[in-house]
Amino acid sequence: MYNNGSFWGMHLVWWFFWMIMLFWIFAMPYDIPGQRKKKDTPLDILQKRFAAGEITTEEYQEKKKILENDLAKH
Repeated sequence: MYNNGSFWGMHLVWWFFWMIMLFWIFAMPYDIPGQRKKKDTPLDILQKRFAAGEITTEEYQEKKKILENDLAKH
């Protein structure tokens, strides 16, 4: 039936195709458009605002304390 070797040639092509697909899925960078991303927590947003210079140290510490108290309650 598959004596001329064409079956093995096609079989190897499919293996190669699936290996490339698996590599592409797992090894590509995670900033692919349309991909689900973890939402930032309120503390993450606060840290980003502080790092960007949008709020002062005092505001950061005050709001961080409020957020941490909120998390402790839940």
